[in-house]
Amino acid sequence: MAFNEKKIDEENDAPSLDQTSYEDAAFVDPVEHESLHRGLKARQISMIALGGAVGTGLIIGSGTALQRGGPLGILLGYSFVGFVCYLVMVALGEMAAFLPHKKGFAGYATRFVDPALGFAVGYNYLLKYLIVTPNNINAAGLVVQYWTRSVHIAIWMVIFIGFIFLVNLLGVRVFGELEFWFSSLKVVSLIGLLLMGIIIDLGGNPQHDRIGFRYWRAPDGPMGSYLLKYVHKESLAIFLGFWATLTNALFAYIGTELIGVSSSLAQNPRKNIPIAIRRTFWRILIFYIGGVFVIGLIVPRTNDSLFVATKSTTGAAASPFVVATTLVGIKVLNHVINSAILIFVMSAANSDLYIGSRTLYGLAVEGKAPAIFKKVTKGGVPLPSLILCTAFCGLVFLNVKSSSGKVFGWFVNLVSTFGALTWMSICYAHIRFMKALAARGMSRDELPYKAPFQPWGSWFALGSTAIITLFKGFDTLIPKLNSANFVTSYIGIPVFLILWLGYKLVYRTRVIPSRDVDLVSGIRAIDEEEAKFVTAEQAKGPRTFLQRVWDSM
Repeated sequence: MAFNEKKIDEENDAPSLDQTSYEDAAFVDPVEHESLHRGLKARQISMIALGGAVGTGLIIGSGTALQRGGPLGILLGYSFVGFVCYLVMVALGEMAAFLPHKKGFAGYATRFVDPALGFAVGYNYLLKYLIVTPNNINAAGLVVQYWTRSVHIAIWMVIFIGFIFLVNLLGVRVFGELEFWFSSLKVVSLIGLLLMGIIIDLGGNPQHDRIGFRYWRAPDGPMGSYLLKYVHKESLAIFLGFWATLTNALFAYIGTELIGVSSSLAQNPRKNIPIAIRRTFWRILIFYIGGVFVIGLIVPRTNDSLFVATKSTTGAAASPFVVATTLVGIKVLNHVINSAILIFVMSAANSDLYIGSRTLYGLAVEGKAPAIFKKVTKGGVPLPSLILCTAFCGLVFLNVKSSSGKVFGWFVNLVSTFGALTWMSICYAHIRFMKALAARGMSRDELPYKAPFQPWGSWFALGSTAIITLFKGFDTLIPKLNSANFVTSYIGIPVFLILWLGYKLVYRTRVIPSRDVDLVSGIRAIDEEEAKFVTAEQAKGPRTFLQRVWDSM
């Protein structure tokens, strides 16, 4: 399906952001009763932005990063990738606040760059969620196995898959409310874990042992010596350990962009999206960077109980926080933490299935997937898309034959590649968006949300993500080729190129000139929908104090 171009007459004056006289029907969302519903409230979208994507990468995968990079290495790695993630998010926020459509990232790539890129991004992102959902279910299995192995893991998998399918089947309002409380619990739990870690470190533990920065000194820290016995050079092993933390951090932050998809279903998106994007900064700083800093204080990287992806270790705690309580002799609390972690990963799996089904729906709306996948129920649930994405959760049964640790490692490799390609596409679409604004003489100061650090921010994030992605599978070649890990680390790149070039060759699309980018279609419908929402809210009368507090959440 080639790009259907309807540009504004170049002889006219440069259009303003509210000029909506010319519209391309391909860029206008379907009417409400035939499409997804905008049912997420301000407090829900904000809380999902704050705690929604925090899951296996931080709570479980950080053990791998700590073991390989050491406490200082993991802090530096997560800080650097956190900054890159923030740049991606503000770039996405600028586009999403201006045009909060229901077609996801693929819609921005199609509209601002090239329909071929939109096709590749759409299916790349769909593949990511077809993999990350079973990955989080697999992580839930890891958590449960900390308690017992008497129940076959396949039974747990069936229970977990059935639960997230049922939640998604109930529609966006139920999903939004459940995720609000899940995310609230995540935020409270993470704050509690950070405080617990600081208290343990300062000596508030049964052993009255003030740890301080003990684990930052030899033989535990401050940096790891990854693959030292193979590279035989301390400085190189330290660098490889640091680089390994970048790869792990990339996986941990992947999913933060879900706020861009959720925003399409937010009420009053022009107001709520910028708020959600700004709160992402604090989530990165406090939860991710603060979290790995505390982990590095209370757990030595040399501890054998740490869960390490790709290894077959049995009985390992799923999270470094659980290891920390065991080391200082705190009883019972490790089970409480493990329970909270189970909620973490199930919440992440629930969100992943939600986003995956909406991504497939968006592709169908654009005509890039079979039309059956754009069908929705009266409650706005894309049922055929949901069923297909749920079916892919069956990949989790790989752990019946291989260990959960190995399967987790394979999924991490796949997800981080698909996610990184999505980040790069978001950055490039934003670069093209800014060029289109400049070509039309439009000021970014007029936008509902103006991203900071631009235009170099998107270029920096694009380049940094590309470099990490190209070299993230270095350890699959040392000491010899690990074919399973190598393939899962890099298969996403040729798949993306095949999707992009294949579509371009079949439909002979071209990169859209900056002057011809459509910055108008669909804007009027969004403005009208927001005006109706504001009018309806005003008709309810003044909010009480408790209602204002509730809304502010």
